[in-house]
Amino acid sequence: MTAPMVVEPSTVLLRPGRRLGAMVAVGAARLLATQPPARIRRVLARLGSGARPAKYTSALAARRAVMAVSPTCRGERGCVPRSIATTLLCRMTGSMPTWCVGVRTVAPFAAHAWVEADGVIVGEPMPPGYLRALFAVGPGTAPW
Repeated sequence: MTAPMVVEPSTVLLRPGRRLGAMVAVGAARLLATQPPARIRRVLARLGSGARPAKYTSALAARRAVMAVSPTCRGERGCVPRSIATTLLCRMTGSMPTWCVGVRTVAPFAAHAWVEADGVIVGEPMPPGYLRALFAVGPGTAPW
């Protein structure tokens, strides 16, 4: 039996400029999310060139903004576009979190994408050690 999934509406209010930036980031992320992981990694590595590392608070604010404008990114299966859009929105302000792709360390196996800032997973409701990164792209990561 399947249960319908309801995506809760966002309660975050954004200034018009921030809303527009988030919408641009989500649009670009949805396009980039259709590409192979190696291409996503190359694009984000090039974008991260010269960026300063994102602070946790700015990465969390970017994640909340992305989720405010996109039901897809708020959804259970929106981790790839959500994490890419968060990274792109941070990059628009001159910083960059670390974009990670990995797996759960406990059963059942599942892939996941997320961002980290200040060495901490940003905004995910998972305890430390629950996810293991298979690869990560942060500021200063060399493109393949």
